[in-house]
Amino acid sequence: MKRVRRAAPGPLPVLGLLLLGALPGLWTVLLRREAAAQRDPDPEPHPHTGPSAGSSPGRWGWGLSPAAPGEPGAGGQKTFRALLAVSAAGREELGGGGPFAAAGSPTPADAASPVERGIFWSRELEQQVPPGFAAEEAAAWLSAARASRVASLERGGCGRSSNRLARLSDGSRACVRYGINPEQIQGEALSYHLAGVLGMQERLPPMALALVEARGRQWEPVREELRGSHWAEGAVVSLTRWVDNLTAVVAPAPWGAEAGASRRLQPLSAGDLGGLPPSQLVELVQWSDLILFDYLTANFDRLVSNLFSLQWDPRVMRRATSNLLRAPDGGLVFMDNEAGLVHGYRLLAMWDPYNEPLLRSVCVFREGTARRVAELHRRRSAAAELRRRYRAREPLWARLGFLSERQAELLQTRIDFVHRHIAHCRAQAAVL
Repeated sequence: MKRVRRAAPGPLPVLGLLLLGALPGLWTVLLRREAAAQRDPDPEPHPHTGPSAGSSPGRWGWGLSPAAPGEPGAGGQKTFRALLAVSAAGREELGGGGPFAAAGSPTPADAASPVERGIFWSRELEQQVPPGFAAEEAAAWLSAARASRVASLERGGCGRSSNRLARLSDGSRACVRYGINPEQIQGEALSYHLAGVLGMQERLPPMALALVEARGRQWEPVREELRGSHWAEGAVVSLTRWVDNLTAVVAPAPWGAEAGASRRLQPLSAGDLGGLPPSQLVELVQWSDLILFDYLTANFDRLVSNLFSLQWDPRVMRRATSNLLRAPDGGLVFMDNEAGLVHGYRLLAMWDPYNEPLLRSVCVFREGTARRVAELHRRRSAAAELRRRYRAREPLWARLGFLSERQAELLQTRIDFVHRHIAHCRAQAAVL
């Protein structure tokens, strides 16, 4: 029987295989070039008013399909990680021990990089973030506000027509918020103390509860004004420290004008990071905390309200973000959090198609925030720690009560979701 000899492959088939292997890389380069060519310059700020609590999010739902529960990385969406990627030569692999460790040996950190260990803002950058409302300063103001009498009440400057700007007997001023229903004041108070549990309370103005009593010592000087306010006797209101010289904030990329143009989150490419000035990087550190905070509280009355308005106003992302202001030193101030927790949790089905994609657009975090989330996840203690802090620091907590059992479960579920999302970002960074 004759043995048949197979001919050796010629050069053309081999060359074809090599070209096929190179196609994925070429396709990636073309996509990056196309994305870079479509990027718009930064917008100019304009005034903006967000939607009402009873509004519907519309049909297109921010142009993103949220991941299934328990799958924070589903859908293969671009994330904020792209904004903070550094060159391969300078990128540091995740390493070290503890809950934030990843496989592989750590390499020396790039001193110029704003990111450490793949997903955390650098310590040097965090040190540049304005201090906000220091704990000692906030405690002193809260003590004085509770002891002071209300010297006058004025209309305007504090949001809804039912609110008032109060001048206190110690000379300071405060916004007095009277909720359409008690759950709004409860949400404001609980959101403030949850920020304390998460280690970001310095970004929120000091807030205390007060009981409206026309014949009481605190309100006696403004008894006539109270009659015109139509506030119910015995209602609980919030006193929030008034802050001067605040200015509007327009969302930066990847949540700003580019998102408005495409109705999708469009993160900056890796090549753009080197050109960002420190002031912009410092603001992005604060935005990463804000988006995480708003997801946990299900607050729809901030950036989410802008995203919602895209369905009829394509330029809304070029305008000011609702309930977010900037102090003269560049620090962001998370204002008016009454939509958080209680009210927000009733409307999850309506607003999570916006809040979840926003959370997944962030893949770089303050390390302290990530550690607190990890602890709350490990101990399953989010509601318990919030209750403990609320009862210890707010004398009138019992007037409004605490979260229901179902709301407490939702808070823990959202903590767990954020923890899984951070783990997903860490795994993604480890392979880059």
